[in-house]
Amino acid sequence: MSKEINDILKNDHRDFDHGKLEDNFGNNPITLFNQWFQYAFENNVQESNAMIIATLGQDGFTSSRVVYMKELLEEGFVFYTNYESKKAQDIAFSDKISALFFWTEIERQVRIKGVVEKVPEELSDLYFDSRPRSSQLGAWASSQSAKLKDRETLEDKLKEFDKQFEGKPVPRPKFWGGYVLKPIYFEFWQGRPSRLHDRICFEKKEDHSWEIFRINP
Repeated sequence: MSKEINDILKNDHRDFDHGKLEDNFGNNPITLFNQWFQYAFENNVQESNAMIIATLGQDGFTSSRVVYMKELLEEGFVFYTNYESKKAQDIAFSDKISALFFWTEIERQVRIKGVVEKVPEELSDLYFDSRPRSSQLGAWASSQSAKLKDRETLEDKLKEFDKQFEGKPVPRPKFWGGYVLKPIYFEFWQGRPSRLHDRICFEKKEDHSWEIFRINP
């Protein structure tokens, strides 16, 4: 099996030729990210708001998973989850996380490092109220990341909550809500021929301005 995979990997090589970056990036990485995100959306990048976040656990291991950016604020990137999940436990242990957006169709990626904190409950309430009812019930039914005996157990819990909230709005569970990732570092990556990619970085300084520089591919 490994030989078959390795044969595929040997021949799976292509060059990058989508575009290049000039030297005028502005002085605000959130503004530049917004421009890149709009470009990704307009060019039909699938799941353009999907971001991989990496957290550090008490066991010393990092964990990565895909979440969805649900709002872009001036202070950072908002995502939602169960506050009792593995990622939430990791965040409680260390509020320093990283995130990655990868847009293969336009040969771009954005890496972000920063600190994360819970959003105000009012913001979590607003977003939860906008979700489909089935997703609201799912938030109640799932003890995210906990061991599960079988699929039937989960589906039975969903039926219980569906019955419990029948004929009335589903409230947001107190164990479910949002986080905002407040960046201190960005890397904007554009694929280029011969693997000589463009890598433009923004690093926050003590006075809260941004140092802007290129790094080698």
